[in-house]
This record gives sequence, C-alpha cells and structure tokens, in this order.
Amino acid sequence: MPKDIDNDLNIEEDFYDKDRKFERKYRKMVSTRDRSKYKKTDQDNLNKKKKPHPALENPDLRHGRVLAISAEGIVVDSKDASYICSLKGALKKEKTKKKNLIAVGDIVYFEDTQDGSGVINYVTPRHSILSRADNLRRNKEQLIAVNIDQVLITVSVFLPKLKPSLVDRYIIAAKNGNMHPVIVLNKIDLIKNPPKGMDPAHIEKERYVYNQFIKVYSKLNVPIYEVSCEDKTGIEELNKVMQGKASVFSGQSGVGKTSLINHLLKLNLKTAGIVQRTRKGSHTTSTAKLLPLEHEGFCIDTPGIKSFGLWQLDTQDLQHYFTEFKIYTHGCKFQNCTHIHEPDCGVKGAVETESISLLRYQSYYDLMTKPDEDWR
Repeated sequence: MPKDIDNDLNIEEDFYDKDRKFERKYRKMVSTRDRSKYKKTDQDNLNKKKKPHPALENPDLRHGRVLAISAEGIVVDSKDASYICSLKGALKKEKTKKKNLIAVGDIVYFEDTQDGSGVINYVTPRHSILSRADNLRRNKEQLIAVNIDQVLITVSVFLPKLKPSLVDRYIIAAKNGNMHPVIVLNKIDLIKNPPKGMDPAHIEKERYVYNQFIKVYSKLNVPIYEVSCEDKTGIEELNKVMQGKASVFSGQSGVGKTSLINHLLKLNLKTAGIVQRTRKGSHTTSTAKLLPLEHEGFCIDTPGIKSFGLWQLDTQDLQHYFTEFKIYTHGCKFQNCTHIHEPDCGVKGAVETESISLLRYQSYYDLMTKPDEDWR
C-alpha cells in the first residue's frame, strides 16, 4: 500500500476514535447532570411527603371519629363529647370522584367553634374503604364506611331471598377496600319453620339455594355465621368475632341488620318488617351510624341497599376473585379466554360437569357482561 494512503487511513481512524470518545463522554456528562436533577426533585418530593399536615401540629384543633352524618351536620366524637361539625370551605372545593367527602369512621381534625359545634379542617388518610358506584352517577364513588377491619355481609335465607351474586359483589368490594369479608346468614330459623302462607314450591327453591350456598361458599376461605334473632342461634359466636374490631353491617333492606345489632349491643333501635306485597325489606336505618361495643371496638349500622355496583371494576382482574376457576383455565383453547363466549373453554366445561358451582359462575358472568346493572 502507498505510504500516503496508509497515513490518510490512520488519520481518519484517529479522527473517528476521538469523535466517538468525545460523544460518549458528552452523553455521560449530560446523563449524570439529568440524573442529579431528578434525584434532587425526588428528594424534595419525599421531604414534602414526610412533612405532616399543618392540622396535625395545630394545638388548637381537636381530633375525633365521625359517628354519623345527618341533616344537622357531621357528628364527631372527641374525648367522650360529641360535636356537630361542618366541612371547611377548602375541603368542599377539592376535586374528587367521591360523591361524599366524609364517611362514618373517618378520623378528622376540627376547630371547636363553641356550643358543641365545629369546623373540620383535615381528614386523615383512610386505611380501608367500603364503597360502591353511586346509583345515579356511576362515575362517582359513594363511601359507605371507612377505617374498618371487617365487612359483615348480612343476608337472609328468606324474606328477602338469599342472593349469592350480591354476596360476591360484597366480597370483592371488601377485598378491594383492604377489609376482611364475613358472611352473616340471618333468619336461619326459617329453614325449618318457613313463613306461613308462602308457596311450597318457592320454599323448596329457597332451601335448595341455601344448601348450595353453604356447600359452595364454605370453601372460599370466607367465614360464615348462621344466626337468628328469633332463637338466638349464633348470636354469641358473632359477638365474639366483633369484639376489639371495627365492623360494618351491610346488606339489602330487610335482612335484619338492625335487629342483630339490637341483640348484640342490647339496644332498642327502630326496626321494620317485610313489605308483604313485594316480599322485600323496607328501609329503617336512614343514615350510617357508629356504635361502640362493650369490650373495645365498634360496629357501623348502614342503610339497606337496593343495588350494589362495584366501584371501578376492572373485568380483566375479575378472575382473581374466582380462584376456583384457575385449575380449569389450562383446558381453555385461548390463553386470554374470558370464559364467556369462547369455544373450548375449560371453565365453562367445568360448570357443565358441576366441578364449578353454577351459582358462582352466574355471578362471574353477570359481573363480566353487565357489571353496572341491577343484581335484583
């Protein structure tokens, strides 16, 4: 190779080597500078998060738990005294998807404005939330109760009839909201002594649903307590489960939530019977209220519900709540099978052979195909 050509090649090689080294050094310098900037920003954000809310350091503010929400205002218990409070204007203006900004069970800081009234300045973060989609505006979350340990899903065997699909919705809502679901099956005495005047065919149908429910739901790792206010069956056992915990009774109208609370807490709260024309419950409890237990803890009585739409339900995650489906998904032809309309579905095959309960699959099907529709 001629000498001048060889030199030219060496010069060209040196030039590109130096150019690449410079580019690498420059990119590293810029990257380091950027990371430094982000680290500083992240640290500032962490410091902001660590800084407590001013209300927590204000000695002039009282703190307490919300007992009830009525037309008069928000009833807050603070050191054995009750205050009727309102929300501070700034809290009312907060943009939120919640229908109600305050719920029974909330821990709040408020200004004592004398004469037993106050203004709430701050609501502490909640460790658990029981909520549903608002009936009228599905894009709004309706808070039922907060800062509770367990949801006592109260249903009845008769009048109103047992609805497994409603129980499944409550189980999902409880787990989503960081609470333990507990099934309270009330009016168990009616299994042996059904209501007079009821159609015998209807009685047999409800007994069948009850037997299937016990058989299937006892395998879901969710406690079931069969109780009766008439003959006191299971009342003592339920009382023990509640002691030292924060519980909320929730379920449809007429299942006997308030009657159970009267027996458990030896109270005399107003109750109502069944509307005979519709065989459905009538509302007695108009607002949620917090009631203290004998040995620490408390329970919340809530108004009966007529529908229960799950808040922000992602149907893709729904299968996680129907764990008994999992072992049959290997038989599905499609990896992303929804177990609704696909052919060669292992789950639907298991339903046909009764390896999966039709009660549970019907709940799953309804939630997948019409999650916002009424379950009645």
